[in-house]
Amino acid sequence: MSANTSPEILFASHGGGPLPLLGDPGHKEMVDCLSKIAGRLRKPSAVLVISAHWEEEAPTITAGAAPPLIYDYYGFPDESYRIQYPCPGEPALAGEVQSTLRSAGIAAALDETRGFDHGLFVPLKILFPQADIPCVQLSLKNNLDAAEHWAIGEALRNLDWENLLVIGSGFSFHNMRAFFAPETSESQAQNTAFERWLQETCTSEALDGNERRDRLIHWEGAPGARFCHPREEHLLPLHVCCGLAGERRPEAFLLNILGKRASMYLWT
Repeated sequence: MSANTSPEILFASHGGGPLPLLGDPGHKEMVDCLSKIAGRLRKPSAVLVISAHWEEEAPTITAGAAPPLIYDYYGFPDESYRIQYPCPGEPALAGEVQSTLRSAGIAAALDETRGFDHGLFVPLKILFPQADIPCVQLSLKNNLDAAEHWAIGEALRNLDWENLLVIGSGFSFHNMRAFFAPETSESQAQNTAFERWLQETCTSEALDGNERRDRLIHWEGAPGARFCHPREEHLLPLHVCCGLAGERRPEAFLLNILGKRASMYLWT
């Protein structure tokens, strides 16, 4: 990707379902953090979102001109299912993403009917509430292979799209049982240890791109890794972001979401 088209990149911890949009006090720091980040971003021509809430056999890209919203959560108040975010799609960008991935030997598909899940519309509604920026969503691979998701990000370096914002929408802590269990010294220690490891991995000047890649591909060896991520789908959007960023190091934003330590990362 040429210097004048290098995208801004954000890994966003997007919280629990629609709660960030409902005034939930456990998400205040998250909403405040995204609002702060919004003030740092240039207004993009389009947004490409890698969502933790979509898995396919091959990386798949939304290609519709006006994708509907998918309310992919359960048991929330009625207003949760009336949230609107009528941003347009961007079929041309979807085609470019597919072509770029295929040129790198990565099978990729288009989906002209799938809508946008809450991994897209929750953070985007906070970042760009006007819903006037075209959006495209990219799925994870359902094998959840860390190296392959880094490679997807690496391939996207060749995507030629002026003034693009890429968002990896996941959560740096995603143990659903732990959110509803009493906090213990052990659970807190594991949460803290993994967050420290993740922040060091992403931001340390002592690590080059290859070392960062090696650490993230072998993330399961980090302290507290499987406690924080019993299943890794909410971490893998970060792998795509870091693969895309290469040697660039992000700014880290440290916060609490639903009583757990979490983080976001911004490459500008």
